[in-house]
Amino acid sequence: MKSPTFQPEELAGKTIAVLMGGPGSEREVSQRSGAAVVGALRQTPANVVPVDVTGPDFALPADTWLAFNIIHGTFGEDGELQQILDERGVPYTGEDAAKSRLAFDKIRTKERFRHFEVPTSKWEVLVPGEMTKWKPPFVAKAPKQGSTVGVHIVKDAADAAAAVGDCFKYGREVLIEEYFPGRELTVGILGGKALPIVEIVPKGGFYDYEHKYTKGGSEYFVPARLTPAETAAVQAAALRANESLGLEVYSRVDVLLNDRGELNVLEINTIPGMTETSLLPKAAGVVGISFLELCLRIAALSFRKGRTA
Repeated sequence: MKSPTFQPEELAGKTIAVLMGGPGSEREVSQRSGAAVVGALRQTPANVVPVDVTGPDFALPADTWLAFNIIHGTFGEDGELQQILDERGVPYTGEDAAKSRLAFDKIRTKERFRHFEVPTSKWEVLVPGEMTKWKPPFVAKAPKQGSTVGVHIVKDAADAAAAVGDCFKYGREVLIEEYFPGRELTVGILGGKALPIVEIVPKGGFYDYEHKYTKGGSEYFVPARLTPAETAAVQAAALRANESLGLEVYSRVDVLLNDRGELNVLEINTIPGMTETSLLPKAAGVVGISFLELCLRIAALSFRKGRTA
């Protein structure tokens, strides 16, 4: 797979600030991702500075050449941090503020999927005071959270009000989706090209926060156990979803595949995890892209978009 990259020696004398933590619910996971990125980049001659971000008034080294953003979820992935860095004139990794904001909002993402004919499940939006008339099973989601925070699979009508009420704790809209059982797959996209598909088999329940970030909580197959035709269909749907949002650097697209061969593209993550259990590094490793090389390609793709120092 060919995509722009930096050679380690090109980073000599340059300061890379690795932004991690953040004020949101995914702070701990982001710190783990950040520690992994710091460790990798310190294999180069760059001056790598970890920055624990707790809010918008974070300080950066005065000579920051690049901010490597690894803050998952709210603040880091929703366009807020990107806008702050734009205002400061600091180059950063990943998508710009507008595209980050769009991809982070599951409702606006669904609207783009519909417009671009990306396969996705039926859905509706609730505002305060409304309750869905759908009969279980269905899925209730807080549309601006990550790592399955504020996600409920409702299988009993008696649980519907509590699930929707919990979702409203995170904002003034709730996304209701058709329940779509299927194999859980995810596709990393790097510079507009699909990486090998990862198949996720949670050990009980669904792929929630605990199964994502607990060692041994899930089993992974890379590449996924799919036929060539299934592989091609899933990767094509993921690329179409990525293109529907105009994303250019990297992302991870979550997809379900049912027994009838139907696809349901769930969402797109623009700051996917980079921990020891994360899926994007697993997929990159299958095609010979080391963790360090993945970080260098993300940086180079970001610079290619025009945010140069």
